[in-house]
Amino acid sequence: MTRDPRHDILFTPMQIGPKMAKNRFYQVPHCNGGGYRDPSAVVEMRRTKAEGGWGVIFTEQTEIHPSSEITPFIEQHLWDDRDIPALARMAEAMKSHGALAGIQLAYSGINGPNLYSREVPLAVTGGPILTFTSDPVQARTMDREDIRDLRRWFRNAFRRSQQAGFDLVCLYGAHGFGILQHFLSRATNQRTDEYGGSLENRGRFLREVVEEAREETRGEMAVSLRMSLHEGGAFGFSNAELRDFIEMHGDLPDIWDLAHGTWENCSGTSRFKPEGAQEDLVSGIRDLTSKPVVGVGRFTSPDAMVRQIKSGVLDFIGAARPSIADPFLPVKVQEGRYEDIRECIGCNICVSGDLTQGISRCTQNTAFMEEWRKGWHPDRARPKGVSESVLIVGAGPAGLEAALQAARRGYRVTLAEATTTLGGRVARERALPGLSAWGRVADYRTGQMAPMTNVEIYRDSRLTAEDILSMGADHVAIATGSHWRRDAVARLHLHPIPTDPAMPLFTPDDLMAGNLPEGGRVVLYDDDHFYMGSVLAELLVSRGCTVDFVTPAVKVAEWTDNTLEQGTIMRRLLEIGVEMHLSKAPEAIAAREVVLGCTWTGRQSAVAADAVVLVTSRIPDDALFRSVRALDWQGAGIRSLKLIGDAEAPGPIAWATYAGRRWAEELDTPDRGDELSFRREIAELLPHDPITP
Repeated sequence: MTRDPRHDILFTPMQIGPKMAKNRFYQVPHCNGGGYRDPSAVVEMRRTKAEGGWGVIFTEQTEIHPSSEITPFIEQHLWDDRDIPALARMAEAMKSHGALAGIQLAYSGINGPNLYSREVPLAVTGGPILTFTSDPVQARTMDREDIRDLRRWFRNAFRRSQQAGFDLVCLYGAHGFGILQHFLSRATNQRTDEYGGSLENRGRFLREVVEEAREETRGEMAVSLRMSLHEGGAFGFSNAELRDFIEMHGDLPDIWDLAHGTWENCSGTSRFKPEGAQEDLVSGIRDLTSKPVVGVGRFTSPDAMVRQIKSGVLDFIGAARPSIADPFLPVKVQEGRYEDIRECIGCNICVSGDLTQGISRCTQNTAFMEEWRKGWHPDRARPKGVSESVLIVGAGPAGLEAALQAARRGYRVTLAEATTTLGGRVARERALPGLSAWGRVADYRTGQMAPMTNVEIYRDSRLTAEDILSMGADHVAIATGSHWRRDAVARLHLHPIPTDPAMPLFTPDDLMAGNLPEGGRVVLYDDDHFYMGSVLAELLVSRGCTVDFVTPAVKVAEWTDNTLEQGTIMRRLLEIGVEMHLSKAPEAIAAREVVLGCTWTGRQSAVAADAVVLVTSRIPDDALFRSVRALDWQGAGIRSLKLIGDAEAPGPIAWATYAGRRWAEELDTPDRGDELSFRREIAELLPHDPITP
């Protein structure tokens, strides 16, 4: 395979201050749920990107001082010299294949509640802490001595970053999280001294910090400014002000890193944000400075990347989520292996790892954050074990991933699908409003298996237990999925509620199969709290229905706070006329109405309805597995029989693809007994040295 010459510009080196980037692929800072807790896991994740050909690789947000930390979120620390060794390992890993290693330095100011350090938070202008969790804490306004201290803390961070071996420092002033943005924005800067008022004054601290970065590092490290393209609001740092600031200080940093003003807008899901969604906000800024510009846009298409550069919008293609979905994206473009690119689907499951304080994961790249913990690689398979053949029943996300990974290991794979369509739930959900990109989950895996000579795929092949025993496979995985319940049983109601059979009831499976209510007033009950309820509400409105959205939660689709789309979902539903019934749930379903109960008071009310859609919980389709297990499958020569994915326990698509990968990775491995299935690190115990009063 050869690279298309049109893409050559992506591999031209470019200077960033005192450093030279080998290409235009720039992994912007992104979190991962590991931070200070899982340093080796984070190191190997970044090392994998270095192997994958990225020209610049950055850490996540790195807190520079305990007077500003964002517990419960797990980010990196650079609080004192003891944090240097772990970060030095990371810098070394980043540079292992010729990439530049960058560290993003952050002081959160009015976003730092200090729940761990218990220090009084400091802010440009004091006030309540502005976080996701509305912490009942306020920050005090920094005085001049505080600002001098903060400048010293930044200098300490510059020194430690250089000592750790990083090539670039990124000063975080975007997404509303960094104190640099807090100084620049009139929303958070209401000072009347030399650091407030005019744009020149509001930029004073930023200029001082950049100058001191160069002085502290002797000009040997490149300096990046990560700034908001547009903060929004009456007093927010607007796109016009950003352009004025860059025109005033065009040569201040070595590179301008531009991102939307809020994380929600910057990293919007594919349901609401197309590829390159920030282009209008970036266009023309390149003309205001002689320094290079990097921006993001969930870029997965090399053609879109080239257009950004050739049209003068960007110099570097910034990527966070695409670099997670495929750490080898640059190498694949370089080698012309375009069909091998594992495209990001924009579901933001990766983001949820940070916001739930768990380890991050990716729907597409099942190896993400498992590179060290489990020894998985996104593209390189370990050799197969002593067995030869596997049978996977069900070609949904779990089955497709299991088949692909087993085939890559060298097993002879038979994949049997009961229907004529591969993809399972993905094949159905990709047709729903805004979810077309999710089809990449099936497209990538079927495309990868198509040329493989050790894979046989059988469609329209509904197997019985006896069929499975007769096929002679060494290992069998049952990935038959799940189906949505036809009652109200989920989190609130653990048993069915009284329901009149005269009321037409529908499930998500019905709607995805094209069986929808024929207009009229529809009550949609959502006790799932992820995306499905709101997507189906959109679908119903588009088909002429009036929708009453009922949920026992205090907000619509509450778990989507973790994928940064809850606010957008709420606005969308209100704009299309959906009636909200929050903190309510059906107590009974009558022939022409639904009786709702307040989840706080129990007070009842009634809503007229022509039909009811229940988005509650799912039932695993495990009957085939139980039938096979009841037979003498071991006597038939089957070495292992496993239920995987939604057929074992329904969850998000990323849980299903992970289950498929895990099954394939564990083929022919010894029973570990009670040993952990992953590696972890234990905190160092310091000598017991109590502080005397």
